[in-house]
Amino acid sequence: MGLRCYAGSSVGTTTYCIAPQGDSMTEEAVYRALAQTLDALPHGFPPTESGVELALLAKLFTPEEAALAAVMTPGHDSPDRIAARASVDPDVAVQRLEAMARKGLIRWRRGKTRSRFGLLPFIVGFYELQLPRMDAELAALTERYFRESDGALLRAEPAFHRVIPVGEAVAFELQIAPHDEAAALLSEAQAWAVRDCICRKQQAMVGQDCDYPLESCLSFAPVSGAFDDDPAARVIPKNEALQILYEAEAAGLVHTVGNYREGHFYICNCCTCCCGILRGVAEFDIPTAIAHSSFRAAVDAAACVGCGACIARCQFGALSVVEDLARVDPVRCVGCGVCAQVCPTDALALLPRPEAEALLLPADHTAWMAQRRTNRTPE
Repeated sequence: MGLRCYAGSSVGTTTYCIAPQGDSMTEEAVYRALAQTLDALPHGFPPTESGVELALLAKLFTPEEAALAAVMTPGHDSPDRIAARASVDPDVAVQRLEAMARKGLIRWRRGKTRSRFGLLPFIVGFYELQLPRMDAELAALTERYFRESDGALLRAEPAFHRVIPVGEAVAFELQIAPHDEAAALLSEAQAWAVRDCICRKQQAMVGQDCDYPLESCLSFAPVSGAFDDDPAARVIPKNEALQILYEAEAAGLVHTVGNYREGHFYICNCCTCCCGILRGVAEFDIPTAIAHSSFRAAVDAAACVGCGACIARCQFGALSVVEDLARVDPVRCVGCGVCAQVCPTDALALLPRPEAEALLLPADHTAWMAQRRTNRTPE
């Protein structure tokens, strides 16, 4: 048997060849084992018929790194335990684990005497940390995997992300819960940073760039200095973080966060043309790819003049004008509120969804994982 090869892209030059035989565990078996380990996580990493997911892993992990990652768990574990499961010398394992952590492939918790390491999922996980390594080949492999997997990552519930509304779009007499308000999440933090949107960077590299701002993904933390050593992040003060948030709103981007109540640490400002999650709604027609906010758009018929300004603004096709009156499709409306910002007569506002449509959010990421694991596990 010869090498099993996977073309990196239809436009690139790299071909990834994985050895199918040998005296020890084959390279193909190593990457397949890692793919299966990742797919066993609540987040998922579903296989494709072509095996492009193995080429994607081969682009990011060396065979030796993949062998270690394949035996890791999401919880932080000691290098000795990981080395024992992988039958690797502990000193060699530490070097490889630290190198993987520096590349954003695994978690790294530094201790006073010993570091611990944990497995990251594909998304939301090590993919988002590949900004410094994103090139045309990785972009093309990611695109192939996204399309060939037919949005499978986005079909399980709870969804990865949840929409939170533009604050100004919510009817003024209503109160917003802290987990539903982007500005409140930022204001409670002690450290802030901004990054390029990896989705827009990836799409630009496959010839599908858009006009929305590139530097738009906000990170925040409860501890000062949390991003000082992050080479992919630009450390900013709170007032600039809030300014970027407002500029994203003005541009028509949709705020999304983790799909749970507590423990948020990022706000994505997304578009349906580039965002891997929002594309699940736009391209694959998976309505549950994104969890809607607690609100949905409503039209004041007396104020609406049927100008249609809101239609171009809505990225989800939730608005139309019928007989000179804007209409909202309650199924397609995600409750982002970007439509209300451009209404010249203030005829649009966000109102609470009916009680029957209310989502019971997981308390935190751990609860989210428990629910997702249950929903992805066959009966």
